[in-house]
Amino acid sequence: MKGRVVVLGRLGDRGAAALMVDGRLDDLLLDPPADGGPWPGAICRARAGRPMKGQGGMFVDLPGGQRGYLREAKGLAPGAPVLVQVTGPAEPGKAPPVSRRLLFKSRHAIVTPGAPGLNISRRIRDAEMREELSSLAMGAMKGAAEDIGLILRSAAERADPDEVAEDIRAMRQLAETVLADLEGAPELLVDGPDAAETAWRDWADPPPDAVEEGEDAFERTGALDAVEALRTARVTLPGGASLFVEPTRALVAVDVNTGGDTSPAAALKANVAAARELPRQLRLRGLGGMVVVDFAPMPKRDRATLDQQLRAAFKGEAAETTIAGWTPLGNLELQRKRDRWPLGAF
Repeated sequence: MKGRVVVLGRLGDRGAAALMVDGRLDDLLLDPPADGGPWPGAICRARAGRPMKGQGGMFVDLPGGQRGYLREAKGLAPGAPVLVQVTGPAEPGKAPPVSRRLLFKSRHAIVTPGAPGLNISRRIRDAEMREELSSLAMGAMKGAAEDIGLILRSAAERADPDEVAEDIRAMRQLAETVLADLEGAPELLVDGPDAAETAWRDWADPPPDAVEEGEDAFERTGALDAVEALRTARVTLPGGASLFVEPTRALVAVDVNTGGDTSPAAALKANVAAARELPRQLRLRGLGGMVVVDFAPMPKRDRATLDQQLRAAFKGEAAETTIAGWTPLGNLELQRKRDRWPLGAF
């Protein structure tokens, strides 16, 4: 199936959304498991605990007797109420990460309390359109508190102006309501989005060519076969090379093999192919944290070429990624933010 196709359905007992581009699985979202705790994106009224000495953060009490880990705890007294947003899934046995920086996201806009100003997506390049959107946004934000900012997303360029203005007003009203609701016991104030809502919000630009829904949507579109292929650690690369992605509790281990090609250029070819494929594999499998890559042995002079390919490959990724560099043993380390639930079982 050609073009961008959004697939909405279920994988096992969990809601799921897949983005297929020209018949190839490009992105995958899953609803959290039933016992997964608060969903990423949820906004809660929490209660501060005691600062963690030497770590600069603290645990906070969340609704339902759960706890979250807050890094930016400066100036927060124990027992004080605080508004936090869950920023990622919880690792097994650990508290989910939370932040005091709240983001109210919709299809066309992001309202940013504590970060004033108007920003328009750089993907909107037409000067006249940017001016029109700026005027529209200032009108919709008129009367808002000075410390509430706004980001217009690229999807706003193709949308009806009235729809964009209404979207901004709705997010602004939600933000103002939540910010005024500080007093009280820990409580869930805004639900985190499920897979379908996230797909509707984040895959809107460019607009999909088709949306497939229903119980058999994944099977009908070939998305199910593509997801099943992620069950194995091995990923086939061009030229007979392969990539192995194996998560452990401490890190994600990645190994690159050249296959049967023993020519002098084989290692660099395999490594470049692996570098280009790695962001997609981490994204589809929902993997993050520390990633250690054991590339195929190659001369050190080729590392600059590989570094360039790797940085280009991760450039367009939504999840924040830091490429730390090469270890003394010749492995490459990087850190990817955990922004979604791992594929796991479904």
